[in-house]
Amino acid sequence: MSDSTPTLILTDGQVITVDGDFAVAEGVAVHGRDIVAVGSDAEMRALAGPGTRIVELGGRTVLPGIKDSHLHGAAYGLTKPSFALDVGHPAVGSIADIVAVVGQAVGEARPGEWIVGLGWDPGYLAECLADPRRFPHRRDLDAVAPDNPVCLTDFSSHMVWVNSEALRGCRIDAHSVEPAGGVIDRDPNGEPTGVLRETAQRLVQAELPSPTVAQRREAITGVIRELHTRGITSYTEPGLGAGGTTSLFGGLSTDNWTAYAQLAEENALDARISVLLLPAPMGGSADDVRKGLAELRHPASADERLLRAIGVKIFADGVPPNRTAWMTEPYADGGHGALCVHGDTPALQAGELREMILVAHEAGYQLGVHVTGDRAIDEVVDAFVAAHEAAPRPEARHYVIHGDFVGPASLAKLAARGYGVNMNPGIKWTVSDLMDEVVGPERSAYQWPVRSALEAGVTVCASSDAPITEPDWRQGVAAMMLRESKASGRASGPEQCVPLPDALRAYTINPARQDFAEDWKGSIEVGKVADLCVLDRPLLDLDPHDITDVQVDLTVFDGRVVHERGVR
Repeated sequence: MSDSTPTLILTDGQVITVDGDFAVAEGVAVHGRDIVAVGSDAEMRALAGPGTRIVELGGRTVLPGIKDSHLHGAAYGLTKPSFALDVGHPAVGSIADIVAVVGQAVGEARPGEWIVGLGWDPGYLAECLADPRRFPHRRDLDAVAPDNPVCLTDFSSHMVWVNSEALRGCRIDAHSVEPAGGVIDRDPNGEPTGVLRETAQRLVQAELPSPTVAQRREAITGVIRELHTRGITSYTEPGLGAGGTTSLFGGLSTDNWTAYAQLAEENALDARISVLLLPAPMGGSADDVRKGLAELRHPASADERLLRAIGVKIFADGVPPNRTAWMTEPYADGGHGALCVHGDTPALQAGELREMILVAHEAGYQLGVHVTGDRAIDEVVDAFVAAHEAAPRPEARHYVIHGDFVGPASLAKLAARGYGVNMNPGIKWTVSDLMDEVVGPERSAYQWPVRSALEAGVTVCASSDAPITEPDWRQGVAAMMLRESKASGRASGPEQCVPLPDALRAYTINPARQDFAEDWKGSIEVGKVADLCVLDRPLLDLDPHDITDVQVDLTVFDGRVVHERGVR
């Protein structure tokens, strides 16, 4: 085989290039790590040599390798068995079911050993649906775990449910002071109920046993193997640093840098990882950002196309289901939420947030800011603008993470400066019915306004936020096209539906731009890296309802086949 002969050819298919014209070809040729030709079936076959592997597609679809642009890889891996119990829907449907799962784990655990789980959602628990006043309580868990501390993180990772033994061990009682940006739910007597929200979670999570670097490596490699079966070859790890030290199992901590760097050094990292640094925790301050950035030491990667730090993440507010997103209009049952940064008043918090953003901007980092409420989003976008005016940077590419209720004025400001928004259609599909009760039907229908953002000229990326939802881009694409809910199947805000090309761009070329990498990945074009995803059927004319049934037959990463399922 000559130096220029393709090592792999995929042909006689529907190759969706996602280039500027959204062109569709019949085949693609790979040599080594790169795409060397895209064109007709005849053109591809003419390039083949005696050692070329030819995959006959038979009309099947080829996409660029999928990029999940907001996926907590290390944390996702650490939420799986044997690290944590699955207490999410549909595995459990009631508080009684969760108690049974915990009770079984207690029976297999050593005395005093922590029982950790993830995924519970009050919107799907039978007791909570039957009585809105009923909520998970420490006594539910005490019945089966009187001597083992229990910590169950909810599906959003913004709330934990613990038992009395965990409260005692973490010294949380009626006299405990809530940390900035956190809430300890209490009964009428002031005693903790066992539910801790936002930054109050850290009071428990800091006490959990920390996995070793070897265990973190195991978790990461397991996640990457799973992602290959879904056609995902790149992801953004949105927040690793000192601010994540007290997250569940340190899933957002600097320790994971060591695990990623070791895998990269050993040529065992089979995905492209972009990292947002996390110098400050939720509830943090500008001084935390300064200190965190000054002290943060992350290993350099020999190949920055595999692993690199690309920006800084900051938490601005909470999440709507917990009524902790900062909203202009009140929630259906009252309250506006708040910013979750340092400060005793909303004005002081807003000023602190602006300074946090300015510090990271002036340090030369891209900013990804977790923000969900419309009032908080306006503050963040205005802070982006103010930071740019103070220290102009034409290609900063800051972006809003989640942006649930981003309004027209903020969309216009984002578009004017080339800033983006990273949305979560899979979460929309999961919670849209529940949100009607939280913010009312009108605001619920608007939540994650993808079409409005695109029409405003904003680059939209779509992501799973795993472990909040499964890293399933197919569900995300279908959700963007249909805006249907998981529970009822009814459309929620159909005016925000987008066509297939826009949905696919949100998982390919748009995230490449978020990574400052659109010149070498994100589309199927000559000279770009050979990251490819082969589906089991033609995609262009498929009914959106059937997209979730599509299987990934082949995944190519860096020119190598890393997943294969019944390929002909």
